[in-house]
Parts: sequence; structure tokens; C-alpha cells
Amino acid sequence: MLYMVIVPIIPDFLEELQREADRAEAAAPHTNLTNSTIHTAKGNFDLQIGVLFASKAILQLLVNPLSGTFIDRVGYDIPLFIGLNVMFLSTLTFAFAENYATLFLARSMQGFGSAFADTAGIALIADRYTEEKARSKALGIALAFISFGSLVAPPFGGVLYEFAGKRVPFLILACVCLLDGILCLTVLKPFSNRERENMPVGTPMHKLMIDPYIAVVAGALTICNIPLAFLEPTIANWMEETMHASQWEIGMTWFPAFFPHVLGVFLTVKLAAKYPHLQWFYGAIGMVFIGASSCTVPACKTFGQLMLPLCGICFGIAFVDTALLPTLAFLVDVRHVSVYGSVYAIADISYCVAYALGPVAAGQIVHDLGFVQLNLGMGLANVLYAPALLLLKNVTQMKPSFSERNMLLEDGPTGLYDTIKMEQREKKRKGLCTTLDENGIETFAQRSYSEEESSGGEYA
Repeated sequence: MLYMVIVPIIPDFLEELQREADRAEAAAPHTNLTNSTIHTAKGNFDLQIGVLFASKAILQLLVNPLSGTFIDRVGYDIPLFIGLNVMFLSTLTFAFAENYATLFLARSMQGFGSAFADTAGIALIADRYTEEKARSKALGIALAFISFGSLVAPPFGGVLYEFAGKRVPFLILACVCLLDGILCLTVLKPFSNRERENMPVGTPMHKLMIDPYIAVVAGALTICNIPLAFLEPTIANWMEETMHASQWEIGMTWFPAFFPHVLGVFLTVKLAAKYPHLQWFYGAIGMVFIGASSCTVPACKTFGQLMLPLCGICFGIAFVDTALLPTLAFLVDVRHVSVYGSVYAIADISYCVAYALGPVAAGQIVHDLGFVQLNLGMGLANVLYAPALLLLKNVTQMKPSFSERNMLLEDGPTGLYDTIKMEQREKKRKGLCTTLDENGIETFAQRSYSEEESSGGEYA
């Protein structure tokens, strides 16, 4: 919710600050240089808003490579707790900020916290639910709540800002964030859990990025979110100019799209449970939905007509996200090591690319080319990318060729734990088993079964 709650609040708040500064400047003696500076600031107001909105995604984009590696090293609980604490501080900063610099700091802190909390939360779900059906369902529930927060936040923030002031919506969200942090501390117990010490080391992020299957999924996640990221900062002005929309209509623009998004998540989870080998197809259908809906947005003449393509965009995004996020975890399971921090950091980077470009580039594209051309380009990009998901057609038939620990040790042991495991594996290959005599001393006895049985037992 914090990502979208600022949409109806911050532009109006900054305009009010600008008016107060103008009144104060008008009441005091000023020079031509000062007048020129004020005029320039007014001219750059939209750019300042765009940079402020994009700063969260930009910093998150920069921090994600570090947060993914950190999550792989220490586990999921501690980064999740760190991210929640940073977002709590960010929300409080938003509540009490009184100038552009402080708002920019708060938005950047939000990106830093999200790089840890978002990635760790999704990776934690993938780690806890190892069976594909349960994993798809759990990730679908998480996506439904993400959609709820994103689409409900603008009317929530707008109403409270109108009747209770700027601080109230941010203080409420800060309390929610604090409660979530307390639950994380008491339920997950991040600082008492040391089970990760003897777990496999995750595949480095740069190796995951060059995996062609993961690259295709990451590209799809970026392309499918571009219409949403580019329409959010531009559709309000277009609605005012073309259909003379009221403020409540602009505030409620995205709220109806929550319901088809949840429907898309539900359908994808059900279809994936029944036909798991068609995950790539569900993602492709979603991209076609997004493309077709994006192309029809400029043709809408009334608020009611506009709801249909916006609902279609969110319905398609639900299909893509719900089908492809579990696919990332499966690809890591069968092609790499089952540690999910880095792969979901790549997914987060994919989202951030779209949302970093949207607030900065969308307005300029509309100014230079037009709103119609923007939507046609986004729709065409989604439709053209959909066939690339054919590369994922045979992913469900992949099987791991050897165990995660073998993959970890293929370059030799790197620590005491790995050295012990390597020695035990070599003894198994030689047909020896470890026993304890009556004095508690390790001895070795000849195994009665073959090396193939031994290696098979290790894999099982």
C-alpha cells in the first residue's frame, strides 16, 4: 500500500508547499534571478514528481543484487525483518516530511526496505512450499494481497488525506508495518534460527541471469508490467482532457481492476494444479490479454468504458505473475541450487525496471508521440513477446541430474561442513559405512549393497 498511497497525496501536498513558497516570496523583496528560479521550478514540477515516484524503484533496482546475495547467505527471516523495519522508518518519515528533500529520502528508504522485504518474503514462500501445487497456491495468495494493497491504496490515501490530513494514512500504514515486524520477530524468530548454517550455498546471481529460461521469465515480467507502470502517471491527465473526469473517478480508476486480478490469480492456480505443464501457456495468454487491453485504452470515451481495458490489463498481469513466479523456483530447483533469494531478486529487478522507467519516461513519450502511440506500443510489445514463452514449454519435464550438495561440492569443499560431507560421500563410493563402536569411536564397515544403491539413497 505504501507504494501507491502517495499517488493522490504527494502531488497535491507539493503543490500546496509551492503555493506557500510563492506567497512568502511575493511578500518579500526579490530579484529577477529569484523570479527566474521560481519559474524554472514550476516548469520542472512534473519532472520532480516523476523523479520522486521513480526513486523507490531506482534504488530498489540498485540494491536488489546485494539483497539477493545477502538473502542467500543468511536466510529469509533476517532480511525480511530488516526490510520491515526500514519501511516502518520510511513511512514515519513520509508522515512528518515537510519538504521535497525529506519526501525523496522517505521514498528512497522505501525502495531500500522493499529490496529486502519483497524479495525475502516471496523467496520464503517458495522455500517453505516445495510441492508445486502448494507453492503456486501460496504465491497466488501473496500476489492477491499485493494487488489488494496496490489498488486499494489510492482511494484509501485520498479519502484520509481529504478528511484527516497528510499524516493519518502514513501513521496507519506505519502501525501496520510495525505489527508485521512484531509478528515476524515472534513467529519466524529470525535471530534464533540457525538452520541456514548448514544449507547449500545459492547459485550466484550472475549465473542465474545468463540462464536462458530465467532470462525469458524475467523479460516477460518486465514487459507485462510496463502498461501498468506507464499508465499510472499519465492516465489521470488523459482522463481530464478527453472525458473531463472528476477527481473521484480519477481516484477510483484502478480500484475495480482488483477483482479481475484476484479472479486471474484464482483461475491460474486452479489451472496450474490441473495442467501444470501449461504454465508457459497461461503466461502467454496473460500477455496477449495485456496487449489487447492496452491497445483499446485510447478508444474509451467514458469512465465506464475505461474500466474494461484496465480490468483486462490487471487480469492478464495476474495470469503472467501467478504462472511464472513459481516457474522461477522450479527452474532453480532443477537447474541450480534450491536457494531462492537471488532468483526472486531478479524477478524484483524485472518489476523495478518497468516502474523506474514509467514515472520518468511515460510523460515524455506522451508529450512527444501521444497517448495513443504509447498504448499501441505497449500492447504490441506484449503480444510480440508472448511467443518467447514457448522456450518454457518443456521446463516441467526437466529433472535434476544430481543432488544440490553435489552441485555445491563440484568445485571442491570450501569449509569444514563441506569437507566432512565430501569425505562421507567418498566413503560411500568405496562401499564403506560409518559406525560407532562401544567406546564411541568411528569405524568403517564394508557395505552389502552396490555403489549405485548408495548414490541413489543419497539423492533420495
